[in-house]
Amino acid sequence: MTEVAAGPELNVAPGSIVIVRDEEWLVTSAERGSDGWLVRVRGLSELVADTTAAFYTSLDAVEVLDPADAKIRSDGSSGYRDSRLWLESMLRKTPIPYGQQSLTVSTRMLSDSLGYQRVAVVKALDPAHIRPRILLADSVGLGKTIEIGMILAELVRRGRGERILIVTPRHVLEQMQHELWCRFALPFVRLDSAGIQKVRQKLPATRNPFTYYKRAIISIDTLKQENYRSNLGNHRWDAVVIDESHNLTNAGTQNNALARLLAPNT
Repeated sequence: MTEVAAGPELNVAPGSIVIVRDEEWLVTSAERGSDGWLVRVRGLSELVADTTAAFYTSLDAVEVLDPADAKIRSDGSSGYRDSRLWLESMLRKTPIPYGQQSLTVSTRMLSDSLGYQRVAVVKALDPAHIRPRILLADSVGLGKTIEIGMILAELVRRGRGERILIVTPRHVLEQMQHELWCRFALPFVRLDSAGIQKVRQKLPATRNPFTYYKRAIISIDTLKQENYRSNLGNHRWDAVVIDESHNLTNAGTQNNALARLLAPNT
């Protein structure tokens, strides 16, 4: 009878940080088999962020990062500002129950929300609607961007807004990106055709470029191009915002086709 070696001992457990294939991963489970370890992970570094994978130690080198090697630094900021900001960001990343409709973060951002805006947010969060479709049709100047920011901030707080796409006309793209960042601390990567091509150069040919950034803001003129349709059709979003959606109503147009492509995948 031939005995199969169990492989080298690996000091790893759920919560460990490992380096595999030059990328950083968070271990979600580890199982020892007859020929080594099966390590299931979730990506941490930029290229693999939030993706899941499984590695066998018999095939891949798994380097476990030792917490004892971590360097502790004191917070020298005024009033421990950096630490407080970090704690606040961690609290905002902690999901709250799905059915809780009370607004948690959007009313405490850098904006003065009004009653009709809060009503729109509550409707978007209504647990009776798993996949809500919200049309914001307020008149010019009544704060539709504020309502969008409030809705997205609440979705993020609830763990329902990891992958967000904002589609907007090119002339207001920078303004919306600025408002969402400055008022709601929601960072969106602004992409145009050249930006998407740069992403493609960094990725394997089979990788969808829209998986590279979790939150992107792109002009409708860029997205409606035919060469992006297959990639968009194969990617799912937690939320999609289409600004000035009255431009999508004419059936048979590229704008309308883009909206019909995105809607089922969000």
